[in-house]
Amino acid sequence: MSERFTKSAARNIFYGGTAFFLLLFIALSIHTHLYIVNSSTDQATLTPSVAQGKQVWEHNACINCHSLLGEGAYFAPELGNVWVRYGGREHPEGARMGLKAWMRAQPTGVPGRRQMPQFNLSEQELDNLIDFLEWVSRIDTQGWPPNTAG
Repeated sequence: MSERFTKSAARNIFYGGTAFFLLLFIALSIHTHLYIVNSSTDQATLTPSVAQGKQVWEHNACINCHSLLGEGAYFAPELGNVWVRYGGREHPEGARMGLKAWMRAQPTGVPGRRQMPQFNLSEQELDNLIDFLEWVSRIDTQGWPPNTAG
């Protein structure tokens, strides 16, 4: 048996390793997709109001200041758990009223604080946006964000 590492052996290792890791990548991609579709996403409550709320989110470019599940800018608070922070699990109507009041009161004019602009959203747009944020709070984020402080 030869102790030399031949071109043929190197090529076989390269092709074998490439095929193995390509198959592994495909299997993990399929597993991730199935997990997101079947376990992580709350499709049962994905209503037209939630979809319209996402459109309000996108139209007003909220992600330019806020983050949502860790994605976006870090100028303003994380909003993936804002529904929970406002007590939406225990008192949904109180949370809805609190979020609406907060958005209507902006900007507060407090010196030295970052200010959210006034978007003059209609009542329907506010309801849709809050429905979207409520829906996002039910996504299984596997512990993200690490705290509820925002």
